[in-house]
Amino acid sequence: MSTTLFRGGPIITFGGPPSDAVAVSNGRIVAIGDEARSWATTFDRVVDLDGRPLLPAFRDGHAHPLHAGTNRLELDFTGIHTLDGTLDALRAWRDSNPDDAWIVGRCYDPSILPNAFGRAEWIDAVCPDRPVTLFPTDNHAVWTNTAAMRAAGIDRDTAEPPLGEIVRDADGEPIGMFLEFGGIGLFGQVMPTIDRPMQDRGLVEAMRAMSAEGIVWAQDASVRLDELDVYLDGASSGIATCRINAAFRADPERWRRQRDGFVDGRRRAAEPDSNGLVTANTIKFFADGVIEAGTGFLLEPYEDAPHSCGLPNWSAGGLTEAVRAFDADGFQIHIHAIGDAGVRMALDAIEHAQRENGRRDRRPVIAHTQLVHPADRPRFAALGVIANFEPLWACWDDAMVDLTFPRLGPQRSALQYPIASLASGGGRISFGSDWPVSSHRPLDGLAVAVTRQNAAGEPVGGWLPEERLPILQAIQAYTEGSAYQAFDDDAGRIEVGQAADLVILDRDITAVAGNEVADARVDQTWLAGQPVYER
Repeated sequence: MSTTLFRGGPIITFGGPPSDAVAVSNGRIVAIGDEARSWATTFDRVVDLDGRPLLPAFRDGHAHPLHAGTNRLELDFTGIHTLDGTLDALRAWRDSNPDDAWIVGRCYDPSILPNAFGRAEWIDAVCPDRPVTLFPTDNHAVWTNTAAMRAAGIDRDTAEPPLGEIVRDADGEPIGMFLEFGGIGLFGQVMPTIDRPMQDRGLVEAMRAMSAEGIVWAQDASVRLDELDVYLDGASSGIATCRINAAFRADPERWRRQRDGFVDGRRRAAEPDSNGLVTANTIKFFADGVIEAGTGFLLEPYEDAPHSCGLPNWSAGGLTEAVRAFDADGFQIHIHAIGDAGVRMALDAIEHAQRENGRRDRRPVIAHTQLVHPADRPRFAALGVIANFEPLWACWDDAMVDLTFPRLGPQRSALQYPIASLASGGGRISFGSDWPVSSHRPLDGLAVAVTRQNAAGEPVGGWLPEERLPILQAIQAYTEGSAYQAFDDDAGRIEVGQAADLVILDRDITAVAGNEVADARVDQTWLAGQPVYER
């Protein structure tokens, strides 16, 4: 039995009595305060906090860790926010990787492109002789050069793909931009895939990155069956320092054929070899795309495209039936929904499943919840739907200012990310990052959640300040809220009997100005009472 005493710093207990000590035994919190100091005559370890705060460790309710880890091994545009800088990075990769027959780049900033659309000739000017496919941070499109289109057999006569779009000039010629899974899928048979050794290296990178930011559980929100094997092998070999729940992605055209494989994947994840670190209890659906590319599904047409309400990835009837079927299989439902029509379609599908399949503890999730019609807000609490927000997005970033605001117009723009509204209405809230779409640092997201300001402190007073959260409530969304989403009812708080998943920060973020929260750093991360990271 391993015992640890944490002492000498504030313990964040979400309103519990003030304390400066916590005792841990066998992976559980066994005492707090004076009782903690006297719980054992001696402890195996004593951690002096030296005034630093001890918090419940963070839990990411929507991320893509394996993809994020492998992205770091490819051409990664993270942190580059200009078109010239992106093309310069492509040029440098081309020169340093002459044996790459096909160049794949990840996570370019869509706001660097006019209306988020790139042209093939811009890539051709840098790399005309090898196929190039570049994916934006949101991964709902692909920007290609002419060589890639030629390799995929795409020209002006190529038919529009189902569940996707080829962006064309006025004369019908593809410009090199392909939207949503249907458009991206046109390159599926010719674009190189990530092999298993690279996936394994990506997992190591992902685990290191998450532990360094205090994350002990993450919902991987889109997993193939072969990717589940990477996680399972990582757990059995000791690589895993963060728990993962894998969400299998349901395909609108193949979901009936996927059901048996997903049920078997859930069974394999429950076997002892996973050491309790991997589960596979969730099914992921994409109700729609993203507003930045004009593919988020809206109830009324886009302001800058009055002919379009976006691009749903499912028919309403198809989503309803698939959600009902996977709910009947006992899976948790997790739906990406960005536009107000996408959110409504997701709520309708969940409501139908509950009506058809009867009562049980479901904890369905609608992820991102960017634009919610006011009439649909009470339905979250009524249906028990968890609203998973990526709080970092609720600010004036480049994508919001340059792409989203012009597409939605002022009235709908003022309805975005209603975090406080849903919480005050009795809805359950969890926080995530959508990493690698954006920073996986919970501290970055918390800073925006409490200020609704960007890194430059704009606007003064915050954007839609009525949707700000107090810091303790924001921390709860990134800890207890995401633990509830994970069905981990004995985790996410510092209380006796809870799992000893803990994080030590270098400063007390409950006692600083909101925009200073992002300046904090993780000093230590503990998983089930064992240290997995120290700065």
